[in-house]
Amino acid sequence: MGQQQLTVRTIFDRLRTVHACGEVVDALASGSTRTTYGELAERVLRLVTVLRDLGVRPGDRVATFANNSSRHVELYYAVPLAGAVLHMVNIRLHDDQLEFVVADAGDTVLFVDDDLVPRLAPLVDRMPSVRTFVRLGKGDSPDIAGILDGEALLADAVPTPVDDLPELAEDDACGMCHTSGTTGMPKAVVYGHRATFLHALAACTVDGLALSERERVLPVVPLFHACGWGLPYAAPLTGADLVLVGGDTSPANLARVIESEQVTWAAGVPTIWTSLLPLAEAGTADLSSLRTIGIGGSATPLALLEAYDALGIEILQIWGMTETSPVAATSRPRRRHRGLPADELRVVRAKTGTIFPGLEARVVGDDGAELPWDGETVGELQCRGPWVCTDYWGGAPDKFQDGWLRTGDMAVMEADGYFKIVDRSKDLVKSGGEWISSVELEGAVLAHPSVREAAVVGIASRTWDERPAVVVSLCDDASLTLEELRAFLTGRVAKWWLPDELVVVDDVPKTSVGKYDKKAIRAQLGDRVLP
Repeated sequence: MGQQQLTVRTIFDRLRTVHACGEVVDALASGSTRTTYGELAERVLRLVTVLRDLGVRPGDRVATFANNSSRHVELYYAVPLAGAVLHMVNIRLHDDQLEFVVADAGDTVLFVDDDLVPRLAPLVDRMPSVRTFVRLGKGDSPDIAGILDGEALLADAVPTPVDDLPELAEDDACGMCHTSGTTGMPKAVVYGHRATFLHALAACTVDGLALSERERVLPVVPLFHACGWGLPYAAPLTGADLVLVGGDTSPANLARVIESEQVTWAAGVPTIWTSLLPLAEAGTADLSSLRTIGIGGSATPLALLEAYDALGIEILQIWGMTETSPVAATSRPRRRHRGLPADELRVVRAKTGTIFPGLEARVVGDDGAELPWDGETVGELQCRGPWVCTDYWGGAPDKFQDGWLRTGDMAVMEADGYFKIVDRSKDLVKSGGEWISSVELEGAVLAHPSVREAAVVGIASRTWDERPAVVVSLCDDASLTLEELRAFLTGRVAKWWLPDELVVVDDVPKTSVGKYDKKAIRAQLGDRVLP
């Protein structure tokens, strides 16, 4: 059998030949620009020349500080093709975290969107490893001394001949992402070429993300978060078009882009689609082209599934982590679910799903022993496989067990491997010796017609150790009391799950990647203690 190396080059060659007519759209409010995969490939080869001229050598880390754009996608290919490692820096990190991740990676060159230059400029002197800053786009922001003009560099560069690209080994590093740092400083995960290719291949399968040449894919998920869920590689591998919206993910802009670009497949965290829903239900957003919404980052509330079902749009629950490259499971009903009524089928679809072929998953107890697949026993979810990391950059052995990644998610596994994450281990509420799933309680609260967003955390109780507190933002002109919420939840959740505290805020705090920031929520609630 052939022994060809599985690398990003494999995807790039298909992009520039088989799918050269595929389209990449920068659908910005200021106007859309279009290019083909073939044209993008030519710019990628120019970028490889630019990187060499800048002194980038195999193994060097090259950072991006950018939103979703074709320029960012070009770097997804040019940097690995040059033998270097693409480091996607989260632009929403705090200053000390930004300083840390750049130093941790040892980035030598950093590409920055022109409109983000003012954000990065005050930190430049705190990034001594970076010898060259390059501006992406056609702006002229002067805030970083000596910054180079990326478009001018490209214009002057001769494309590197394909035959002159360096030989890549599938075990070479090609990418790096840091976790979001919700419990401390972010930890870096290094992606290899083989892992990246296999992840893209698995994502395109029918029971994966089911991408194909007919799709027009809108990654609302930032390309700096968990490798953009792998979509910059998976979509071109099948010839699916890419539609990119820059940094404007407001409901109005997303509605505009979905309609004007006839987007068929989109991906983002639940809060994105919760915010877009009122426009769709009011008829002011035309989402008729949209067939599938991939939702990850946190569980999809049943109410959201039901609402989009009514619009004829399938929500696909996706699970993964930065450590799993990142997509590792999708919730597609199995053979035994055929014929279920729609409401029962939604309950199935709201679960986490089945691990991708090629990966393994299990649940373990506190002693590290595997727990039964009985759909009831809760344990920590662990997984392993060819695109799951076995350590962090710099090392963190306590996060792994005999080659298995300890995810920190608590889950139950059914007999055929269909599993459901009930909570993060640190977010479970322990009340009177019993566990309350913050995720499930949040889903029940979100079914209330007055609630726009909801997060559940545990707060101290003199009697019960902890009790659930609910932090909500409400729909326009709505009101809600604790008594009204408890009455609504009665019969929907166990009696002892009923919250003892309700806090109404304008917006529920979120992390840099759009998840509810429970660390910040706990800090806001302070040291309050319930009876």
